[in-house]
Amino acid sequence: MLLLLPWDTLAEWFNNVRYAPVVIHIAGVFIFVAVSFTVTAYITILYNRFRGNRQDRLQAKVRPLIDELIVQHILANPDIQGQEAADMMELPLEPFQIPLFEKHWARQALIDRIIDYRKNVRGVLGDLLRSLYIQLDLERESFNKMKSRHWEMKVQALNEFTEMDIHIADVNILPLTNHRNRELRAAARHAYIKLSKNEPFKFFDITTEPLLMWDQVELFKIITTTQSIGIPNFARWVTYSNNKSVVDFCLKLIVHYKQVEAMPAVIKLLDTKDHFLRAAAINCLGKMRYEPAADQLVYIFSSQPLNCQVEILKALGRMRSAEYMEFLKKEFLYATDFELRKHAAKSIVKNMAITGPLVDELLQTANRDNLVILKHVMNPLIKF
Repeated sequence: MLLLLPWDTLAEWFNNVRYAPVVIHIAGVFIFVAVSFTVTAYITILYNRFRGNRQDRLQAKVRPLIDELIVQHILANPDIQGQEAADMMELPLEPFQIPLFEKHWARQALIDRIIDYRKNVRGVLGDLLRSLYIQLDLERESFNKMKSRHWEMKVQALNEFTEMDIHIADVNILPLTNHRNRELRAAARHAYIKLSKNEPFKFFDITTEPLLMWDQVELFKIITTTQSIGIPNFARWVTYSNNKSVVDFCLKLIVHYKQVEAMPAVIKLLDTKDHFLRAAAINCLGKMRYEPAADQLVYIFSSQPLNCQVEILKALGRMRSAEYMEFLKKEFLYATDFELRKHAAKSIVKNMAITGPLVDELLQTANRDNLVILKHVMNPLIKF
């Protein structure tokens, strides 16, 4: 706009700015920087959208060709059906060696379609697609992404290695399991568990960033569904790890894999100063129905915060021992906190096989509030 003004007007404007106070100069600099960053951001966004849309259109055009090649020459090829050693088989690569697939975007489209097909097939067909990925030297594309400075490219590479079951050196993945970027960190942990040939849980030793709840859900799914994975004794990290989220996650894995041998390490957590971690340990003892810890849980009950007391009541109910029903009855009748009364009642009702007479007695003698609690926890449709 300034260029459209007459020269005399421009000269006068610059002179006025030149002799303006320093505050005006500083404000002008800030305005210029802000406008420059805003314009740059908009241009970058528009460019990325244009490039993304262009790449999507190109891949949409080449996708039917890729589907035809994969189905005709690999999945439905009668010459390679019935053969089991897919890794040793020489696949017909000539149809895939066309000038189109020398372009980076086309090779990426080919990788994506091979992964999509492999997600939907298993057995020999899945092995054939993996072999095709290797014989076309597409893994080199993934390795090049691992060298990228952009974290999203590294995430894409790790996902490709994981989906195609390509083993890579631990030294290339392990440092990324503690990366400051959350998405890259999660992708590296998932890849390490599935691809590591040595110790798939080694990253627990170096993890300093917390395992967020969503990370734990994803890791739990991968660990429990990955075949032929070596499951260690998770008491190792319960005892020595300084990362509280790792300890909490290992407690969940101890319960899932019924690792009774880890119970002594879990009991030691009852002395930890972190009451959230202490509550998780009590929860673990209860779900494992580890009765040797029951006396200690009753002993420490009165000195615990509310969340730990609730977990102790739930744990005693899961252990199903008649010895502690009197303690639960006492808490139900005389506890001042509603949560404690509710969970004490729930633990009593859960053991109706041994507490039938006690429940009948409480129903006949309970006051109005306690009667409401009993009827609430006895309703099988109500979960808490």
